[in-house]
Formats: sequence, C-alpha cells, structure tokens
Amino acid sequence: MPHSPTPAPAPADVLWWQRGIVYQIYPLSFHDSNGDGKGDLDGIRQRLDYLAWLGVDAVWISPVYPSPMKDFGYDISDYCSIAQTFGTLEDFDRLLKEVHTRGMKLILDFVPNHTSDQHAWFLESRSSRSNPKRDWYLWRDASPNGGPPSNWLSQFGGSAWDYDAATGQYYYHAFLKEQPDLNWRNRQVREAMYDTLEFWLERGVDGFRMDVLWHLIKDDQFRDNPSNPGFQPGDSEHRRLLELYTTDRPEVHEVVAEMRELFESYEERLIIGEIYLPVERLVAYYGLERPGVHLPFNFQLIHAPWNACEIDRMIREYDERVPEEEWPNWVLGNHDQHRIATRVGEAQARVAAMMLLTLRGTPTLYYGDEIGMHDVAIPPERIQDPYEKNQPGLGLGRDPQRTPMQWDGGLHAGFSTSEPWLPLADDFYRRNVKALAEDAHSILTLYQRLIELRRRHGALSIGDYAQIMCQGQVLAFERFDATERLLVALNLSHEKVALPLAGGTLLLSTHLDRAGERIDGRCELRADEGVILELGGP
Repeated sequence: MPHSPTPAPAPADVLWWQRGIVYQIYPLSFHDSNGDGKGDLDGIRQRLDYLAWLGVDAVWISPVYPSPMKDFGYDISDYCSIAQTFGTLEDFDRLLKEVHTRGMKLILDFVPNHTSDQHAWFLESRSSRSNPKRDWYLWRDASPNGGPPSNWLSQFGGSAWDYDAATGQYYYHAFLKEQPDLNWRNRQVREAMYDTLEFWLERGVDGFRMDVLWHLIKDDQFRDNPSNPGFQPGDSEHRRLLELYTTDRPEVHEVVAEMRELFESYEERLIIGEIYLPVERLVAYYGLERPGVHLPFNFQLIHAPWNACEIDRMIREYDERVPEEEWPNWVLGNHDQHRIATRVGEAQARVAAMMLLTLRGTPTLYYGDEIGMHDVAIPPERIQDPYEKNQPGLGLGRDPQRTPMQWDGGLHAGFSTSEPWLPLADDFYRRNVKALAEDAHSILTLYQRLIELRRRHGALSIGDYAQIMCQGQVLAFERFDATERLLVALNLSHEKVALPLAGGTLLLSTHLDRAGERIDGRCELRADEGVILELGGP
C-alpha cells in the first residue's frame, strides 16, 4: 500500500494531537503474530504499514500490562512490564521505534483508578490492618447493621464492597471484586502512580488515555448515593443510584492537575481522559484553576440519536462550551460501545465517517470501523466479557464490538493461523482490508480519501467551524481558515434531498463519485450521501 501524502504545513503553535487522527487498537483482536488466537504487540508492528497507508497520526493501544485478565487487561498486576500474552518489553520497544519511524505517535492505555487484586500493592494491603500499604486502598468496617459500609454499587453488578474475612473489613471496587480501587487521597499512592507514568514517558511513549478518570476520588465520608429517578428496567444495576459520592468529586481536579504537571516536563506528551459525563461537566476536565487533561473524551456522537437537528444542537453546545484556549475532540466508537455500523446501518456509517473526520477537533477511530465492521453475535458458550456474565440477559456484553480485525478473506480472516479468541463476523470473506482496499468505492477507500483530504486541507484539520443549517435530516456546516472555505453537507436520511447553495466545487462524496462537479445554486444529495465542497471560485 502506498503511503499517504504529507500533511499540509501547520502553524508552529499547532500540536500534533490537534491536527492529528487517533486510531484505537484493541490488541487482543488486531493481529496475532504467534498463532495462539490472540493479538499481540508483534502483530500490531506487522500491520503498521497499513496504518501509515490509512493516514492516521497516532496509535492508541488498550492495556498490554501483566494482568490476570479478569477484565481483559483493565485489572493490572504490574504497571511497568508487558503481559506474556502480548510479548515482552523488548517487543514493546521495537513497536514504539517502528511507530516513530513511520512518523506516528504511540499512546498507551493507563488504568489509575484500580489495580488487580493480584498486584503486589493489594496483596500487602490485605495482609493485615497494620500493613504500611493498608491505606493504599479503600477499607471500611461493616455498617452498624453488619452489612457493607454504604450502598455503593459496582458497575458490573452487585455491591461495590467485598468482605475480607482475614482482616474483618470491606474493600471498595467500582468494577469487579478483582479490581480494588486505589485510595487517591493517599499521597504515597499518587507518587507511586506518577512514577509508573514516568517509567513509560522515559521510554518515549507519546501519551496516555486515562481509564475512568472521573472515578478517581470518592467521598471522604462514604455517604450513600441517592436513588436515580430515571432508572429504567433493563438498565445496568448500578444505574439504580446516582453516583453522587463515587464519581466526579471536586478533588479529582487536583489529581488531574498534578498529572498534567508531570506531562509538561516532557515535550508534547498527551493526556486523554475517559470521562462519561454531560458536556457541561466534561469540559471542566480541561482544568479549573489549574490545567487538566488535553482531551477529555467527547462521547456525544456515540450516544446521540441519529437525527440531524439533535446532532447539530450537540455540536453547537459542545463547541460553545469548550474553553477558548482548549481543543475539542470527537469519538464514534470504542471497545465499550456498539459499533457505528450496527447503530446507524451500513449506508449511514459512511455519512458518520465524513462527519467524524470533518468536525472541528481531534477524531478517534476504532479499529475495524474503517471497513464497516459490525457487532458480532456471540454464542453463549463463547462469551468472555464479565459485564455480560455478571448481568446476563441485559445485552451489556462488549464482546460483539471486540471481535478480530478482518484482514483478508482467507483462513481466520488473516487475523491468526488458529481459532481466534472471539468468533469472526460471517461476512469477513468480503468485508476485509484486502478486498476493500482494492475497491474504489468501498468504505475503506472513503476513510482513506477523507483522511487524505483532511491532511491536505488545513481548514478541515485545524480550521474554524460555523453552523450553516439543519433542515429535516440534512446537517450542513462550514470549515474555514484564512485561505479557504469548505462546506460539509450530510444527508442522514434514506431519501434524496436538495439544499440551496452558493457556488462551489465538489471535492468528495461518500459515494466516491462526483469529484470536481460544479455546484451552482442547488446541491442534490442522494440518499445516505455526504459531500464536501470547496466554496467560491468561478
């Protein structure tokens, strides 16, 4: 595959993550280099030329640290090494070097809220009440009635408190009981975690995505959470309560500011925060009295109803709330959410791609979305996700969006030489990188062309945004800088529509035709079509 063109020159004060595109890899499912059915670091390294061809600027990989894998790497037993499943530190260093050789950045996933119950810190903490690390985790006596200390609930179902008979106290876990929460009010915990970040920053890692960042600090009085009046049948059990005392506590911003201070001692290192909060609370993580994370993940498009005027409202509200000196970002999918092709359908997934890659701010792509991968039904006997196992029947499992990358139409889709850890989609023989890269009208070709266009036009990558119209199911907005004005028009319906438009030249259609077509006074949008036009000219 040929390399993508060099991006247009950017102003000197524009940082790489402001003009760049982030690509998320779920490493268990990207490429298996050793035939054990699970993806690994060498597998990622072997596919870097594909990512360079696609044109992404940064690779974010989900956790690859040593772990009992109760939650597939989000239960870490050692923050400063690599799990045998994925390779070795030497494999990591080789991957990092080759990412940099191709002009890309490498972002690691970091899990600061909790460790594995097999981490040396927790083993010490639970060994006795007098152990020096006892206060590194959240230990409490039983309530007066003999039950858990508070009504706090686990994200994965049931009480968030687990009783330890050996020491006669409960410990708190926001997720699985095998994932005890750290006590971030303890200064020694903070320093130990900052040391682990520094370990990777010194190796040359370009940034971190911080898992469940808004969970880090809990109420120091351990008060009960209030009932949630919006709880609906079928919701995850933890939604019965409003997480008033377990998430988004004011003191968390002090922790984030300390992290930012560490990162500022290195050149252009990025902090991304995973924060599922309403936009008015989300933007506070850019920093209050002190700087915060560079990019608090904006998940609005994941949860938005596929309605043009509602999406337009969300875009405008978010754009207005992002502090003037900060930079926005957009996400269509990730390892925890249903795939975009499943949410909006195959045809609209192309329109969604154009939306993501033309809005103002840093876009993050989830592996496989560029080939239109969809959720895969997982047979009961092959379910892996504890979220589904602990609360069966609610459809909470995340395995369907974590299935192996589809590289070609051969054995196991070119992912592995043996049976993959999760089943493949039944359409992998036609929906795969090899086939779609050779198809001039495929969704993969569309993604590559969109990224190429974004890299070539500064108005798309770092320009300003202006709302133009929302009419029916058509959303239109303008991206512009000092040298050019581009109009993006998106038809979110399955019917053709027309919109009035001053003169312009069509640069790209999601149907991958019409390039160079002159538009004067009226633009026809076919069903499920988005277009990018260069305004002005003869």
